[in-house]
This record gives sequence, structure tokens and C-alpha cells, in this order.
Amino acid sequence: MYTHILFERDQGVARLTLNRPEVLNSFNRLMARELFRALETVADDKTVRAIVLTGAGRGFCAGQDLAEASPRPDGSLPDLGDFVRDGYNPIILAIRTLEKPVVCAVNGVAAGAGANLALACDIIIASGEASFIQSFARIGVIPDSGGTFILPRIVGLQRATALTMLADKVSAQQALEWGMVYRVVEPAALAEAAQTMAAQLATQPTKGLGLIKRAFNRSLGVDIEGQLDFEEELQREAGGTADYAEGVRAFLEKRKPNFQGR
Repeated sequence: MYTHILFERDQGVARLTLNRPEVLNSFNRLMARELFRALETVADDKTVRAIVLTGAGRGFCAGQDLAEASPRPDGSLPDLGDFVRDGYNPIILAIRTLEKPVVCAVNGVAAGAGANLALACDIIIASGEASFIQSFARIGVIPDSGGTFILPRIVGLQRATALTMLADKVSAQQALEWGMVYRVVEPAALAEAAQTMAAQLATQPTKGLGLIKRAFNRSLGVDIEGQLDFEEELQREAGGTADYAEGVRAFLEKRKPNFQGR
């Protein structure tokens, strides 16, 4: 079904693995299309309530495969806007609008579009050997895949500007201190840590988690009054779910809730 993506399901968790390890999982057009298709699949699959995104081999994702985006033999240049429009933008939007939690397990280098793919996810767990680099300026282009939107909101405009203009490598520990990742673990523990977290999230009120994500997305571009109105709207929707009723009953009965994701 997939050539460059590994797709597994277990305990309500879909595990999507970028699988071009020979080139550090850099994107070509086919892998971009396959990842987008996999995200569409998990969005529609009611048995999937959380997602883990990771990379095969020693890298998470080295960004664009430049062999596919290099000058042509006649000297003409490819339209990089087409790569962004057709490849990366649909993936980032799919992750941010997927109303299920996406845990990113960064197992090695995350460079260029690969770094911003990770930052678009909801929770990032990084191997101690992971690193992040906004490598775009090294070849004279700008951060894409949501990088100019997400990175300044995480680390601040000054730091984001320096990281992108200087193309500095950020270690996993530095990324943790700057709020770019949620947790750093030993390399051998990464897969289990990500799966455990996603399995826990898969037992939670999925509809409510999706509404939290929707609220955070909208908060990035509105004033406080508009956001308060939106919170009211989403809280009304959340209060009508079966999981809310179960959560309240479980609290009053002093037992663990059994959320069904509805």
C-alpha cells in the first residue's frame, strides 16, 4: 500500500514511520503524497485515537530530497513553490487540523522541512541524539512547512530569526530548554516512550482533545475577546459528548473513566 511509509496500528494508535533511511528520510514527491494519504486515513478511522510519527534508521527527516529539486540539465530551475503547495502544505494542515493527538518521536536529525514537520505535531519526544536545524538559508531559501509561523511562536522572534539565518544546529537538550520538545529520552527508550504516551492519549476523551487542539489553532490569530467566544462555542460542543458524561460520572463515583472517544 505504501512505498516510503510504514503504517502500523495497535491499541488505538497508528504509527506512521517515514521510511527512506538511506537518505535520512528526506522527502520526495511520493513520500509526501503517501504521508498525506496516511494522515487522511487515520483521520477517518474511528478505531485510531492517537498517532505516532517517527523516522526509520538514524534520522527523523532531512527535509527535501534535493536530488528531486535540483537545477535541470538545461540550467532551468524547478518551481519550489510547487513543492510547497503540493507536498508540504497539505501535510502540515492535515496534522494541525487532525482532531486526534499526534506524538512525534524524533529519533535523529530533523532538518529543514523535517524540523518543521516535527514542530507541527502536538507533542514531541526526542531522542538524546536528536537535533533540529533550520537549514534553509544554507541553500538560499526560506523556512517552509509552517516554520515561519510555528517557530517564532515557540522560541520567540529573536531566537527564531537567529536559528534560521545562521542555520544553527539545536541539540535535543537545548530544544527541551527552549520549549521546542516536551521530553528527551535515551535513544533506546524513544519508541516505547512515544508508544506509551500515544496509548495513554488513545484512552482519553478523543473529542475533547480534538477541541483543545482546535482552540489552540485558532488562538494563534485572534484577540482575547474572539478567543473567549470561541472557547464558549467549543465548551458547549464538548459538554454534549458521551465522554463528558462519562468523565463526570466517573469523578462522582470515584472510579477511572472509560472514555470511548465520542
